[in-house]
Amino acid sequence: MSGLLKKLPTKLTNKLPAKVADNTRLPVEKPNSTLKPISNQFTKLLSVTKYLPAAARASILSKAFGKVVPYVGTTGIYYETVDPNQVVVSLNNTKAVQNHIGSVHAVAITLLAETATGFILGLNLPSDRVLLIKSYSVNFYRPIKKGQIAAVASLSDEQRLDILNTPKGEMVIPCVIHDRESDSDRDPIVVEMTWAWIPKSELEARRQGKATKAELENEQLDNAMSESEESSKQSSKELESN
Repeated sequence: MSGLLKKLPTKLTNKLPAKVADNTRLPVEKPNSTLKPISNQFTKLLSVTKYLPAAARASILSKAFGKVVPYVGTTGIYYETVDPNQVVVSLNNTKAVQNHIGSVHAVAITLLAETATGFILGLNLPSDRVLLIKSYSVNFYRPIKKGQIAAVASLSDEQRLDILNTPKGEMVIPCVIHDRESDSDRDPIVVEMTWAWIPKSELEARRQGKATKAELENEQLDNAMSESEESSKQSSKELESN
């Protein structure tokens, strides 16, 4: 089993984010799906935890995924729904993530969107490929209230098949930011996250190529220094003979 499973906490934390009310309506309806999940390190973890109560499962996934991406684990992001067709992550408005007016900081919201879109791609990516963020844009259209923020990333079955059948590609992953303390019908933020993926073998080849280039440059430098030393010795011998 993947090393991910070793990151499961032995007990649940007592510091869970505030529970979302049962009547909370998700901003985006979860797509219907007839596809089976692929097998990778993320879906194996989902399979292991699927029979746990929802709150316990969300807590365990939040702890485990927070260890996979250490920086994300320091922010308090909570994984409410983790599914190949939809990922919902949320962030409570605490002092550590606030801006100067007391709402969730723009960078924290961007990280929330990056986390939701990155994990939904990861859930649909075969193990022989690696995902990379390529670009993103974030546009703010109204002030955020001082409460909880959620990011919802969704993929249709058609998009999931495109990811599965394309060894190297890119995609704009749809993401909606939900300001849960606001009654406004207007989206506070519009986010576009463009992710790319390539075969792991290609990434390794690129790294090896860079290493080989550096080694070649060092070798050329050593050769140049050796030639310079030989030239100096030869010049000294000629001077002595004269």
